[in-house]
Amino acid sequence: MNKRRSAPTRRAPRAAAPPGAPSAAAEDVLRRLRIALTGFFALDGFLFAGWVVRIPDVKEQTGASASALGLALLGTSAGAVVTMTLTGRLCQRFGSRVVTVVGLVLLALTVALPPHTHSAVVLGAVLLVFGAAFGAVNVAANSVAVDLVTATRQPIMPGFHAAYSLGGMIGAGLGGLVAGQLTAARHLGLLAAVGVVVALVMGRALIAGTLPVVGGGAGGTAGAAEGSGRAVATMAAGTPVRRLVIVLGFIALCSAYGEGALADWSALHLKESLDASAGVAAAAYSVFAGAMTVGRLTGSAMLRRLGQSTSLVLGGTTAAAGMLLGALAPTVWLALAGFVLTGLGLANIFPIALGQAGAVAGPRGVAAASTLGYGGMLLGPVAIGFLADWSSMPAALTTVAALAGVSAVIAHLTRDAVRPVG
Repeated sequence: MNKRRSAPTRRAPRAAAPPGAPSAAAEDVLRRLRIALTGFFALDGFLFAGWVVRIPDVKEQTGASASALGLALLGTSAGAVVTMTLTGRLCQRFGSRVVTVVGLVLLALTVALPPHTHSAVVLGAVLLVFGAAFGAVNVAANSVAVDLVTATRQPIMPGFHAAYSLGGMIGAGLGGLVAGQLTAARHLGLLAAVGVVVALVMGRALIAGTLPVVGGGAGGTAGAAEGSGRAVATMAAGTPVRRLVIVLGFIALCSAYGEGALADWSALHLKESLDASAGVAAAAYSVFAGAMTVGRLTGSAMLRRLGQSTSLVLGGTTAAAGMLLGALAPTVWLALAGFVLTGLGLANIFPIALGQAGAVAGPRGVAAASTLGYGGMLLGPVAIGFLADWSSMPAALTTVAALAGVSAVIAHLTRDAVRPVG
């Protein structure tokens, strides 16, 4: 019987890499940088949440009223805003990755200081330094994120912000667990020690190597905005770039105002308005941050399905309804449910706004929009403090719902200003 010689198996030719795609070596570098930067975003949220859940203890320790505490929190805002205006120059001179590492080490060191203050004035001075570190690390980390989005040509911006929210959720949850066992000074002192060590270890990975230059222009940023690596954004005819970036920055501000307000006042709202225990009150920010994390982890899929404008409108509307429930609910559990809805609604507004700003104006657009956005996060708590003294905490928190609704209206009115092409 004759045996037929089997024909040699031919391997299918590899598909050609798309133009501008990173090489295997570049992909390895980008992957390591992405992991390190994700860790930095998570640590940033973890440290900030650790401070947030101990605000009621520090308020009681200093004997400050709501308005006095709001003025003290203004130190965080002032330090951050001033630093944000300088961080761009620092990043140009020393590199965004170096500024990110230094800023996070400083943030970790200063998080231990508030429990050692005994007056609103001293607390404000301490928070001025804390805010400077917070502003520097957030602007610098977002600058590194923009570089990675452009290099990878992938919609990875929501993932970094998801890491920040996840870190915040873990930090707040841990704070709630130890609130009855550890003093604020011991708790935040431990966070500082852990934060410095982790920042230095991860910093070596973030700074090591050279960021590959792949692709060009704002294509990567546009991809992040639209949720598709191939998406490119363009402006509608007659829409000035600067005005559109300011509008997008204001949308980011509306979202960040709510995030900052819930970070600093949600625990106090449950404790003072609804008589919640310290542990349950600490859960307020934890459930909010958890909802933000879920929303951001699913952000890219939502963008692919719904698009930018619909996602912004839906997010703003959901956050407005959720915050009305969270602020006006007669029970703790209904208020927590409202915080969950608010977190889901706000989750992707900020990353989408930054992505759109980058699509129309490149990295400078992202920097401008993020500065406006973080200004809302840091100035919002101050406004809530004054409004709470003037009226009540529930009434003050309804301003979060109002601004979320405004962001939805603006997103609808400007839906044709930035559109995907191809």
